[in-house]
Formats: sequence, structure tokens, C-alpha cells
Amino acid sequence: MERILNYHITEDANSLRTEQYLRRRGFSYQNLAQLKKMPESILINGVWSYMRTPLHSGDILTVHIRETESSPNIPPVELPLDIVYEDEDIVVVNKPTGMPVHPSLNNYRNSLANALMYYYQQQGKPFIFRCTNRLDRDTSGLTVIAKHMVSSSILSSMTARHEIEREYLAVVRGSVVPSSGTIDAPIGRTGSSLIERKIDFEHGERAVTHYHVVKEENGHSLVSLILETGRTHQIRVHMKYIGFPLVGDYLYNPDMEYIQRQALHSCRLSFRHPITGKHMEFTADLPEDMDRIF
Repeated sequence: MERILNYHITEDANSLRTEQYLRRRGFSYQNLAQLKKMPESILINGVWSYMRTPLHSGDILTVHIRETESSPNIPPVELPLDIVYEDEDIVVVNKPTGMPVHPSLNNYRNSLANALMYYYQQQGKPFIFRCTNRLDRDTSGLTVIAKHMVSSSILSSMTARHEIEREYLAVVRGSVVPSSGTIDAPIGRTGSSLIERKIDFEHGERAVTHYHVVKEENGHSLVSLILETGRTHQIRVHMKYIGFPLVGDYLYNPDMEYIQRQALHSCRLSFRHPITGKHMEFTADLPEDMDRIF
């Protein structure tokens, strides 16, 4: 991918070195090291410059990002791709159930990464797959992918600071009591499985989920959940912990009467754009297999 970023230097940045200014804009040390290796990646008022060059009020700083290689070992494959939003820095996709985010031993050619690799190959653009909020294979819904190294770094930092709000919808049996609340229970490995997780107050990592019931019909409840942390299987483990495991969850509650996968959907993403700072919010309707339970 190729991206040109222009920054108009204001009085409050006067006399800062270029590298100091870019660090304040969210560039990582790794980003700066990579930019140093790219030809004429830093220009001040159109003139090639160094990272240590001081900036002055009124200057125009141009950062030219050139990524010429694609992710290795991700073959491009033509697959259905529901792109909700795209610009020069990010792409937001509504991922279908059954599609892994990354290729793996048994899912080498049917992942979201394969689909995006094909999408950009058709445009003649190199592409490195950098997914910000990873979803389980059978969890449907919204995920955001960075299109270049700088947007990836900034989104990762925002995730670490809990600045990306992620809302999910889940289906459980019965009436959830209480109908809203916060689950604050640490999650750790089971020890017997590479993928299964459990509540572990002794060795687990802190995990916090806020929830409320949206509706209750046909003996089931539709629950909205907002993640404060992002542990593996967090919603699935937390809902089981309070006595309301997700229906269709083969790992934690193999209740397959109405649905053949965990009834979990990433329905909303809200965050500041990593480059422009503009507030962004995206939503995705409840998929048909979850909706028909009601």
C-alpha cells in the first residue's frame, strides 16, 4: 500500500524534531525505523528531510508510506466479502459466520485474510493483513483492518487503551437475571486445551464485560454486551459464568436446537479514526440465523 500524509505544523509544535512530532501523532518507534528505510519518506515543504530535522510553525510535513510487499503465506482467494467502509487507512468488514480471520492448518484458503488478499491483488496493490479486533471463526460481524503500518500501530494503541468500543449481540436461553450488569471475572487457560478458557481467580487475566438484555421472546433473551477488555472467548466464558451460556456454543454449551454455532455477533464498532481523529461508528444487523430464534 502507498499512502501520503500531510501535516500542517502549528505554533504548539514549533521547534519539535520531526520524529518527536510524529510520535505525538501516534507513530510508533517501529514506524519511524521503517520510514527511515523508505526512499524520501519525510519531506518538509516538499524537500527531503531527516527525522531529526526541527519543524517550524507554517511548515507542511509530508510522510510518504510505501509498502511494496504483501503478507507471505496468505494465498489470495476469491471469497464473499461484505465491506462496510473503506478509505486509504482502514477497511471495515462484516465477517460472515464460519470464516476464520486468519489462515490456519485446516483453514488455509477460506479466511478473511485470503479474501482481502484477493480483493487488493485485483487492484494491483500489495497488502499486509493487520486485523485490529479479531473474531472467532463462528462469530459474525464487524472487524476493522488497518491498510498500512501507521494506521495499524495507532489502532493497536487505541485497543490497548480501551478506546475502541465493541458491542456484541448474543442469544441465551431463559430470562437473564439481573437484566443488566457488569461481569468482572478473570479468565485463564483450562490447562487441558489450547483453546478452551475458564474463570480463574488465581491465575487468570482481568476481564470485564458490561451487558443488558435487549429483548426476550420465544424462551430466549437477546443480550447486548460491551467489552472493556478483550480476552479470548471473553463473552462466551463470562455468560457461562453467570449461568446463561450462549446457545449453539459447541465448546461451552452445545445447545444446538436452534442454531449450529455460538449465537454471537459483533454488531457495533465505535472509535476515532487513526489518522483524521474523526469519530467513526459502524453497525451490522443481526444475521438471519440468530434473528430466526425469535
